[in-house]
Amino acid sequence: MTLRPDVLLAIIGMAVATYLCRAGGYALFRALRPPRYVEVVLQHLPGPIFMAYAMPALAAHGWKGWVAAVAVVAVQYYARSLAAAILVGVGAMAGLGAVEAWYLAR
Repeated sequence: MTLRPDVLLAIIGMAVATYLCRAGGYALFRALRPPRYVEVVLQHLPGPIFMAYAMPALAAHGWKGWVAAVAVVAVQYYARSLAAAILVGVGAMAGLGAVEAWYLAR
């Protein structure tokens, strides 16, 4: 397999751009103290980012996705085990898919 020079240059360029974006943010926040509201917003940002990834997936799977999500949240809340929550979510999707296929085949 050969790597064309233009493709290699694009890969290196994207790596440099990614590094500069990350390092630039760290350097900026080290040099300048952001206002308090910016700090508060950045502390609460992971939740909305997660929801932006999760909601389209739940919407794509319809009622099965929502039921499985409720099961995952319940297991995570009560058992405090990520592995158990993942297993329940996968099992719920598989089981609900089998039930739906059985129901539609009748």
